[in-house]
This record gives sequence, structure tokens and C-alpha cells, in this order.
Amino acid sequence: MEDNPHSVLFCCDYNAVRSPMAEGIMRRDYGRRIFVQSAGVKNELEIDGFAVSVCAEIGLKLDAHRVRTFQEMEQWGDQIGAFDLIIALSPAAHRQALEYTRYYAVDVEFWPIFDPTGLGETREAKLAAYRQSRDQIAQRIRARFGPPDPPVEKKNDA
Repeated sequence: MEDNPHSVLFCCDYNAVRSPMAEGIMRRDYGRRIFVQSAGVKNELEIDGFAVSVCAEIGLKLDAHRVRTFQEMEQWGDQIGAFDLIIALSPAAHRQALEYTRYYAVDVEFWPIFDPTGLGETREAKLAAYRQSRDQIAQRIRARFGPPDPPVEKKNDA
């Protein structure tokens, strides 16, 4: 789509489930034309193992993701106001993102994505809840940003 931003920041509560999933999907499908990162409001968790598992099912590696907050990003030199678009995936993240609009000309969208944490009694039920969130995120990304980039062909070294 012609009106797509050049940079997107996904955010949620802890940057441990929804926003890393969104960052991974977006980076894989649009990463050659849109710069993408993710952040959280708080930093009290590590990357969620169920999020890692359901993303691995679709070819995304999240196990090396480092959880970070908005404030940590800024301390490390990232300018939140330099992003064209912040997509908040939780109410707390939406409130935090709107604070940046007081100082920067950044667009903010709120996508109320289902929070899978704490749901399901069995491992399979938990995975099903995480898959539901992952798929909801992927659908919203495609609806907002259009068809993904074609996959990059890997060259054989043989």
C-alpha cells in the first residue's frame, strides 16, 4: 500500500507475548520496506515460551528476543518520536503511546489483540490460545499493510 509508514513500533504490556509476535510477523513479511521494533510498558518478564513455540510453527524465531520498555529504547538511543506509527496491542500500551503524541508527530493505532496469558488448563489449550492471538495479529497486519513482500530466495552455496 502506498500510504504505509516507513517505521512501525508495536507495543503491549510487557513486550513478552503480543508485541514480539507482531514484530516478528511484520519483520518477516514487510521488513525490507518497513523498519519495525517492539516495546512494552513494563519490563518484568522474559519472552514467553508459548509465544516462542507458536511463532516457531510459522517459521519465526523469537527465542533471542530481548524484552524492552519504551524507556529502555530511549536510553539505548532509539527515538520513539522517530517512528511513523505506533501500534498499541493493549490498553496500557495505548495510553503510553498516546503520551508520545503530546511531544511528537507520531500516529497511534489501537488494535485490541486478545491476551492469551493465563488461559488454558493443558499445554495444548494454552498453545491454542496463543495461536489465536498470533493469527489475530497476522490478520490485522495484512489488513493494514497489504500483501506481504515475496519471500527472499536463499542462494545455494553448492
